[in-house]
Order: sequence, then C-alpha cells, then structure tokens
Amino acid sequence: MKDVYAYRVYDNLYINLTNRCCNACAFCIRDEGDGIENSGSLWLSGEPTAVAAIAAIKEFDPKEYADVVFCGYGEPTYALTVMLEVAAYARSIGKKTRLNTNGLGCFINGKDIVPLLKGAIDCVSVSLNESDPDRYDALCKPRFAGAYDEILRFTAACVKAGIDTTMTIVNDGDIDIDKCARVCESTGAKFRVREKI
Repeated sequence: MKDVYAYRVYDNLYINLTNRCCNACAFCIRDEGDGIENSGSLWLSGEPTAVAAIAAIKEFDPKEYADVVFCGYGEPTYALTVMLEVAAYARSIGKKTRLNTNGLGCFINGKDIVPLLKGAIDCVSVSLNESDPDRYDALCKPRFAGAYDEILRFTAACVKAGIDTTMTIVNDGDIDIDKCARVCESTGAKFRVREKI
C-alpha cells in the first residue's frame, strides 16, 4: 500500500512526514486507529524525502485547500530539514504554512529551531495539554526531562520571533482550562481549547 504523505482534512492539506514522537500522550489518536477522516493509513513504511512530499502535494488542486499543515502520525520536527523544504515549496505556491507540534523540537534536534521556523512557518500550534509539569508528565509521558518548561520556552520564543503562535489543550472534562489559559498567557501566545477527535 502506498504511504500517505498528504491528505485533506476540511479546508487544509495535512503533511505526514514521520511516525516518530517523543511523547506517549494518553489521548493520542494513533492509539485509536490508523488514520482520520478519509486519510487512509498514516503509518509510514519510511519517511519521505522533500521531493516525495512535494510530489504528494502536487496531487491535490491548490484551489481545493487553504493552508498546508505539518501534522500527521508523528512529531513533524523529527523531520525538520524535510519540513522546511516542503514549507518553502508551499509558500512558493501561495499557501500559508502551519506546524502542529508538541513543542519539543529544540530538544529533538539538539539546537534552537525557532530561527529556522521564522520565515518558513507562518503559524505554530503547540500542544500545552495540561496546567502544570506533573500533570503534563502523567498525561503525555515525555521522554525528555523538563519537557513542560521547554514547551513554554519554545512557545515564548516563537511569539518573540513574530510567528503567529497558539497553545492548545484537549478538553477531556478533567482539565483546569482557566489555569491552562493563564499558563498560555505567560508565553504571549493565543489560547485554544480543542475537542477530542
């Protein structure tokens, strides 16, 4: 079966670059099935090159989608170099780019990636998920120590760089939304509550 590198959800085109992730979130949709909507299976036999991902984008009529969103069955910043090349292509055809991330890309890549995102990614959406480090660690089970503080630092850095930045939480009925909103406010980012898929 052909790997799915690009798929439409509502009005956007989503790009699936990797299945690697450094978190094991309790609510992750990867534990619910092989894909979403009509995406087909998002499990990859191998990660695409930028050429392959761009070829997948070209299979869609640009008039049929608004933005290009880096979000698949893994954390996109594991494929940072490929993502940046694909983002450059998307912007060259007049599309806005968005990164949906767990905010740990600097830990993953061993360097500050925010300067690389500036000018390549128009919007960043960071999964906050919880209101304090202990609750975050229990829910998301990150591989990296200090993950919660890092996502706040990364988010604030994106805001400072002038990237349109939002933090999100999943409303599962057992989360202090007001406290999360205050945590988000401390970074300067926008705040959005998502319903569980």
